[in-house]
Amino acid sequence: MTSIGTYAFCGCSGLTSVTIPNSVTRIESCAFTYCSGLTSVTIGSGVTSIGNSAFHYCSGLTSVTIPNSVTDIGFCAFAGCSGLTSVTIGSGVKGIGYFAFTEADFSTVISLIENPFRIDGKTSRSRTFSQNTFLNATLYVPKGTIDKYKATDGWKDFLFIEEGAGGGDTPTTQKCEKPTISYENGKLTFSSATDGAVCQYSITDTDIKAGSGNEVQLGVTYNISVYAAKAGYDNSETATATLCWIDQQPKTEGITNGIANVAAQAVLIQSEGGSIKVQGVDEGTQVNVYGINGTQAGSAISQSGAATVNTNLQPGSIAIVKIGQKSVKVVVK
Repeated sequence: MTSIGTYAFCGCSGLTSVTIPNSVTRIESCAFTYCSGLTSVTIGSGVTSIGNSAFHYCSGLTSVTIPNSVTDIGFCAFAGCSGLTSVTIGSGVKGIGYFAFTEADFSTVISLIENPFRIDGKTSRSRTFSQNTFLNATLYVPKGTIDKYKATDGWKDFLFIEEGAGGGDTPTTQKCEKPTISYENGKLTFSSATDGAVCQYSITDTDIKAGSGNEVQLGVTYNISVYAAKAGYDNSETATATLCWIDQQPKTEGITNGIANVAAQAVLIQSEGGSIKVQGVDEGTQVNVYGINGTQAGSAISQSGAATVNTNLQPGSIAIVKIGQKSVKVVVK
């Protein structure tokens, strides 16, 4: 699942908790509007957009954490959530719509944004937070940014602004966002949502070996590990992937004039939370996943160049991913 559609759970007053998986990138408008019984929401680290009125009138919520992956919070996204007393706004947020947090009187607002942008202040008719929040809540900001917040429209309207983690003198220690891994035209690309983070990678090749004999079977597979690092931040979680090649036209395989000539297709395999995603495969390709004992754990047909297979394999176990006639071992994350 990659998105939660408009009005998907609107008015589900009996819904008490929801966990949005990391595979979801968008929460559309009014997705959880009027879920008055909702007391707990966990927003996955893959979400980049929270739509207009997405959680409008979820009056049972008392706190919410918006992950660093989110770049846009729509207007009225959490308006009418009268039970909210604290919110943490992730470092990746670049826009907050009007009325986003009105009708809630916060005691704590934690912003991890290092370069604050303008929001609607307490005198605006479309203010981002309630007037009581501006006057009574403590706004906690990253170390070294308090002067920026005091000079930025909207944020400067908070009467109480402190540097720290919220509830003590310990400075906020942020963690770099886990990188993403992609491959295209012979180039691997690593990207972290943390501005200025530098990805640290290691790549091992299963065909790097030495020995003796007259022949060796090649089946090149690159195992990739990468994490993001930045001064003053904790290192991110490590992202892993397996890059391999599957035969397209085996008959063209060979060596001509000393140069290897293999017609093959590169595929990238990644595992997260028991789900295994294969990118770069042809439309309609069958992808099967097996446990190390040979029991099938799931299957999928590729669409738009990718296939995601959800399994119940445990973290640390070995999965065998079969793409067409090619089988690759990967470690489940």
